[in-house]
Amino acid sequence: MSQVRNFKEAGFDSVLDELEWRGLIAQSTDRQELRKTLESGPITYYCGFDPTAPSLHIGNLVQLLVMRHLQAAGHHPLALVGGTTGLIGDPRQSGERKLNPKEVVQGWVEQLKTQISRFLDGDGDNAVSFVNNYDWTSTMSVIDFLRDVGKNFRVGTMLSKETVAKRLASDDGISFAEFSYQVLQGNDYLHLFDAYDCKLQVGGNDQWGNLTSGLDLIRKVRGATVNVMTSPLITDAQGKKFGKSEGGAIWLDPTMLSPYRFYQFWFNQPDDQVVKLLKYFTFLPKERIEELERSTKDNPGARESQRVLAWEVTSFVHGEQAAQQAIDASSSLFGRGGDVHDIDESTLEGALDGLKVSDDEGVKSFAKAGTGDRIVNAAVAAKLFRSVSEARKTIASGGVYVNNARVEDADAVLQEEDFLHGRFALLRRGKKALGALERS
Repeated sequence: MSQVRNFKEAGFDSVLDELEWRGLIAQSTDRQELRKTLESGPITYYCGFDPTAPSLHIGNLVQLLVMRHLQAAGHHPLALVGGTTGLIGDPRQSGERKLNPKEVVQGWVEQLKTQISRFLDGDGDNAVSFVNNYDWTSTMSVIDFLRDVGKNFRVGTMLSKETVAKRLASDDGISFAEFSYQVLQGNDYLHLFDAYDCKLQVGGNDQWGNLTSGLDLIRKVRGATVNVMTSPLITDAQGKKFGKSEGGAIWLDPTMLSPYRFYQFWFNQPDDQVVKLLKYFTFLPKERIEELERSTKDNPGARESQRVLAWEVTSFVHGEQAAQQAIDASSSLFGRGGDVHDIDESTLEGALDGLKVSDDEGVKSFAKAGTGDRIVNAAVAAKLFRSVSEARKTIASGGVYVNNARVEDADAVLQEEDFLHGRFALLRRGKKALGALERS
């Protein structure tokens, strides 16, 4: 990102215009004042990430993309990884957060810093800088915190914040620790304003109340006007929070969610959502996204938009090599090209991990097996067939495959060489029904 982006060539007058076109602005302080601030020259802005888990997820990715857009416009990003706020956790509507041990949170701070550094430019005049609010809050006494910061907050205003109000109305209520979170975050903005002349804070729309606490604090104690801007909380077609799969959150760490499953998540997005997601999660220019929108309408069966979305996001998060491995593995698994023996062990394990998801009937399409076991029994165990007789009939008609090789003998048994990397064997019924065997 050595050059400031030319927004005129991209079809926009400014970074703010592009963010608006992409739908990445939900709320902000006075829009004209914000525009004036951004166009007055490079400014410093920040976004906070709390280490409440060892990895970020795709909800956090939205903020990273907003930060990168602003960085491409020449502005200087501060990435705050909250060693203090991560010990408390922001109030959630679902209930009180579990407090994690200090040493665990500190380890997660370092992990998130490493993760964030992959998405923001670390070189040049506007390289990302990392800050940790533990550095300026850990030395404050309770008395200093209450006198210097707490006295500037009004309880009535704090109680009116949406999330706080909902928690107060719930059976569990809200603890003083989580109630004070907005004071801690407001103090962060004040510190960064003083230390870095930071004039903009960005975050998710559910953080609006916490973001404005800093704005109000700076106005009160410094007499200065700063800005906040939120991105929307992205939902699916049913209005549910986007990024929650059957197995949990869509993590950015490849050890918590394989690049293969990450790629498949994006590829499986429905036609009525894919254009919106291309705007949110890619840097593709306006003209290209409009082309893909026409393609989705004219030829939805080709799924060109989904393929582009999956490639762009996966290569951005995990790199082009991992994205290509996910594509190659998908083709190989279903016999559409490539050799399953060429899939590396980690990619294969990640691809098969999706078959282990449990439902009311137990484990789907995944079973234990060993050398000498009959293939028909293994296929039933992997839930590809209801009975051995059904499996035998399908083998007789040429519809069962082990590692994409057709099974010719209904009495065939698994051999040593059938287990890829000595661990897994792939079973397929027809073109689409895939099962897997893990060596017992």
